[in-house]
Amino acid sequence: MATDLAAAAKERGIKYFLISYTDLFGTQRAKLVPAAAIKGMAKSGAGFAGFATWLDMTPADPDLFAIPDPDSLIQLPWKPEVGWLAADLWMDGKLVEQCPRNILKRLIADAAKEKMQLKSGVECEFFLVTPSGEAISDDFDRQSKPCYDQSALMRRYDFIKELCDAMLSLGWNPYQNDHEDANGQFEMNWDYADALTTADRHAFFKFMAKSIAEKHGYRATFMPKPFPTLTGSGCHVHISLWDGATNLFEKDAGELGVSQLGYNFIGGLMHSADAICALTNPTVNSYKRINAPRTLSGATWSPNTVTYTGNNRTHMIRVPDPGRFELRLPDGSANPYLLQAGILAAGLDGIKNRRDPGKRLDINMYTDGHTVKDAKRLPLNLLDALRAFEASPVMKDYFGSFVGSYASLKHGEWNDYARHLTQWERDTTLDC
Repeated sequence: MATDLAAAAKERGIKYFLISYTDLFGTQRAKLVPAAAIKGMAKSGAGFAGFATWLDMTPADPDLFAIPDPDSLIQLPWKPEVGWLAADLWMDGKLVEQCPRNILKRLIADAAKEKMQLKSGVECEFFLVTPSGEAISDDFDRQSKPCYDQSALMRRYDFIKELCDAMLSLGWNPYQNDHEDANGQFEMNWDYADALTTADRHAFFKFMAKSIAEKHGYRATFMPKPFPTLTGSGCHVHISLWDGATNLFEKDAGELGVSQLGYNFIGGLMHSADAICALTNPTVNSYKRINAPRTLSGATWSPNTVTYTGNNRTHMIRVPDPGRFELRLPDGSANPYLLQAGILAAGLDGIKNRRDPGKRLDINMYTDGHTVKDAKRLPLNLLDALRAFEASPVMKDYFGSFVGSYASLKHGEWNDYARHLTQWERDTTLDC
């Protein structure tokens, strides 16, 4: 039964609701609604001008209405008088096809028809930087191999504790927090769930981490590669497919403990890897992480080739345990809803067409990757990823008109980037 928002407000002391949606570029948009008005907003939605956000619309389009999902309600742990609500977008009495949350829900429904449910967990990496974003927030965090650095972790204890306490209070079951491979970089993990719940929590986590960081005088950034010599921020996704209580990816007798259906899902991801990069790695900066030279720590921890393996972190897909696998391709800039939707679309296509991932590779891709001659390479830049996305029959089949809407806006972003003159160009070309 859906949550009665007016009753919840009275019971929990909520004075305002943030009715929030995530646009195509991953930016969260919201209206702050007093609790006294939530009953009407829950029915009719909060009104927006779609063109004013990153949606493929014009000023001539009708009003856009964000209708909140009552079951998504999260009371802000650091500001409990405010409740956050994920919303679905409507226009002219119809669901907006390009709305990321609507797309994910449609694909989830398609999977349900085949008695399949995607469950996933995300590893959110981020940097704590100065408010200007020009440097990491901790001047003493200087190790060349800072991963798991106890002292650096504990210097940010107050922030980490508040963020982890918040997740504990929300029932997300966080289970570990650590300093990551780059100076100033952290990761926080919580339990996996169904894909929509994970996407909603992922969206809220980014908002929450940024808000609590500001309280402590820092800035949390999920930018994939904010510092050229340091390891970038990934958003690894752990994936399994279920029918009720049965894990459809698990097979005791199978190699690596993965069923044939699981291998077909992996095959689908490998088949569409270059295309889904437009969703999993959606910014110009994303490709500074994927195609990065060796970092100060000695490794990039990111793939550049479409391969899979067992428990080996140098490949795009890793199978660490029976019944699940880890997609190491996505980065911190990924839209939480399009990330899950892209994975599900590619995987369902793999199952439908029984795509074979081929033989797994167990080599160290960072040192011996050059010996692999027949593996597909990941895109070198956002433009290549967009072209693969637009050309993909799989993406067109599962995403429909969204492909054109998304690509149109992203091409605009690329063109804006291409118009910028960099210092590197001046340094290398001024005297040509």
